[in-house]
Amino acid sequence: MKRKSLLMAAAVGVGYWAFSEAAERRRVSWLRDKVVLITGGSRGFGLALAEEFGRSGARLVLTARDEEELERANRDLVERGVAAEKILCIPCDLTKLEDVQRMVAFATQRMGKIDVLINNAGIMTVGPLEDQPVRGFKHAIESNYYTALYATVSVLPQMLARGNGNIVNITSIGGKVSVPHLLPYSASKFALVGFSQGLHAELRSKGICVTTVCPGLMRTGAHIQALFTGDREREYRWFSLGASLPAISIAANTAARKVVRATVSGATELIITPQASLAAAVAQMAPAFTGRVLSMVNDLVLPTPQQSAKEDLRRGDAVRNKEITSLTVLGTSAKHRWNQHGTA
Repeated sequence: MKRKSLLMAAAVGVGYWAFSEAAERRRVSWLRDKVVLITGGSRGFGLALAEEFGRSGARLVLTARDEEELERANRDLVERGVAAEKILCIPCDLTKLEDVQRMVAFATQRMGKIDVLINNAGIMTVGPLEDQPVRGFKHAIESNYYTALYATVSVLPQMLARGNGNIVNITSIGGKVSVPHLLPYSASKFALVGFSQGLHAELRSKGICVTTVCPGLMRTGAHIQALFTGDREREYRWFSLGASLPAISIAANTAARKVVRATVSGATELIITPQASLAAAVAQMAPAFTGRVLSMVNDLVLPTPQQSAKEDLRRGDAVRNKEITSLTVLGTSAKHRWNQHGTA
């Protein structure tokens, strides 16, 4: 009986291995020489996505505002095994439609076409509503929603002309559950989720697959780039913990592999991490309960509003004094791996 169980376990293991190998071959075959444009591709999750797509054989177009960051990202990718001739970096202010159109035209001229668009660019602003400047909401909408809109409408004509293409919108679980102290971010991500879902409905019959990706907490090192207001040091403390602890966050490269698989399979939606899936399900089925729980978190756990210096938004790397360094080791490691260079 014991021997039979061992044989069955071995057979299951071999079957799983064979399935995984077949899936990997299909992924590499599908992506070989596909041109993948990644916005916000110079650091964080964008860089993790670039590494995974590049290793799968895709040709990469990385775009972001900071030319120096793009150069570092290029070097990092080459050091990690992505062929230098398969990488094109183009500096671009993605909040300006004319700049995005020029970037897409240049990328198309150099690479021949854009097969896959990954809308990943974005920012995060952290702090209670009373301390949030109105411009923070405007900035979040411009950076998290309009960047995706501008890139989509710039790439879409060539995809429609070919009758094929993939658009992958990196939204957030914050686009399904609005978390306290992240209102500018959540509002912009709700807009992007709605845009992405409607885009899928309109383009599916035209040969274009739109995938809405809703990640939960990921270890990308992005907490040092987020903008903080209110009791900034305490806001940074809870935010950096969420972006670092393995029990509640996922490694960026692991999340990126899930996105690559979802792109190849043509998935309509991908929610990354079990916690995010649970939160989205509960919020949909029990909105009143979800609201009460989030209200308790806001009142009992998160820092109280300061109602002062609302216009003084500061980056995370400038407000780290109360960071619990012993618990944020993985977040710090992610910062270095994914090109998140701050001032501290």
